[in-house]
Amino acid sequence: MKVGVIGLGAIAQKAYLPILAARSDLDIVLATRNSQTLDRISRQYRIPQKVGSVDELIQTGIQAAFVHTATEAHFQIVQRLLDSGIHVYVDKPLAYSLKEARDLVELAARCQCLLMVGFNRRFAPFYSQLRAVPGKSLIFMQKNRVDPPETARTFIFDDFIHVVDTLRFLSPGTSQDIRVTGHKKDGLLEQAIVEWSCPRFTAIGVMNRNSGKTEERLEVIASGNKWQVDDLVESVHSYNGEEKRVRSGDWEPILVRRGFAQIIDCFLSAIVQGLPFSPTAEDSLLTHEFCEQIVRELDAV
Repeated sequence: MKVGVIGLGAIAQKAYLPILAARSDLDIVLATRNSQTLDRISRQYRIPQKVGSVDELIQTGIQAAFVHTATEAHFQIVQRLLDSGIHVYVDKPLAYSLKEARDLVELAARCQCLLMVGFNRRFAPFYSQLRAVPGKSLIFMQKNRVDPPETARTFIFDDFIHVVDTLRFLSPGTSQDIRVTGHKKDGLLEQAIVEWSCPRFTAIGVMNRNSGKTEERLEVIASGNKWQVDDLVESVHSYNGEEKRVRSGDWEPILVRRGFAQIIDCFLSAIVQGLPFSPTAEDSLLTHEFCEQIVRELDAV
């Protein structure tokens, strides 16, 4: 299959190109306006096909594209690709604007193209295995950073969206009764907390960007059991006062631990073999709708 990779920044280089370039079933075309980066990545991964624009990329006859550009460019690029009948995988979020996100989901349906948003945590082994746990009563996820404060929209859609989507993915139910609190400094957001409940269940997500440490923790409590996953590499299962601790294997690649290898394979398999894929564009849109509601609440603070 011929696929394009648009945008060759840090995320493309760290998480996607190492996986895509290792696959023998792909004919890859690189695309970016930065000619120096284009030449360097082309040499590094021995990918000879390279272009400087989306239009040139479409003309090469690609069937699918991985979009890793800045969020501000997502709408125009993804729209152009879908209009050309090309399946699209795009980094989260689809767009900063909920209207633009909805427009892209509707366009994908009209064009009969797959549109997948890169919520890789759904595929991380220690997270995905918790989805089937019965009787969940509490899910708590905390994802802290050492980054500076941001506007509420950038904070939520560029970063906190992973917390929201993971909670949605693991929750046995959702509620529109979302409670949001936040701390701002000089008008910029440095902490956000979201909570929602349905009968006998509560989900809580937290992010602080002034914590002094980059870390991620997920806790799931269900019927006398507790699972705690730290930084996607270690899981502790507690039951009847005993603990079972499991760490990722020393030889397990980090891109497998974080779910990137699996989500890429899911997208490509859906195209080639017509296999079911998740998250669907419609499911991802629900996460964007949650995030929009959170931003509205925070902007009112």
